[in-house]
Amino acid sequence: MPVQTTGRFSYANWEERAVGSSEASPRLAHASVTNTFSGGIEAVDTTCEYSIVYITEKTGTFTGMERLAGRLDGREGGFVVEERGSFGADGSVRCTFEVVPGSGTGELTGLRGSGSFTTGPGASSFPYTFHYDLD
Repeated sequence: MPVQTTGRFSYANWEERAVGSSEASPRLAHASVTNTFSGGIEAVDTTCEYSIVYITEKTGTFTGMERLAGRLDGREGGFVVEERGSFGADGSVRCTFEVVPGSGTGELTGLRGSGSFTTGPGASSFPYTFHYDLD
């Protein structure tokens, strides 16, 4: 039976660069991001790489891979999640993520799961929800 855990995350660093022509529309970008998770997932200075499509200056979609190393509900190890989301003109971000099969290490070997988060403008940390199973 899946277990649900929750917590908060914040980003500490966001480095974005244009991919191809910055005059093209829709515009492509790549971002390297460092996040910190607390709560059920405890992971400091995660590594996240996003590919972004800007449909307008303030709206678009993204995909990414993020490696989390630390603890999940007290179990030590790491795993990778694949993220997919969108962002709106109001500054909100909606994202779902899923554990990459076979990426769990340490006490998280065999981890399967998915989660989501929604952010709003101006906040420095954001809530997430994660549902998972361990073999």
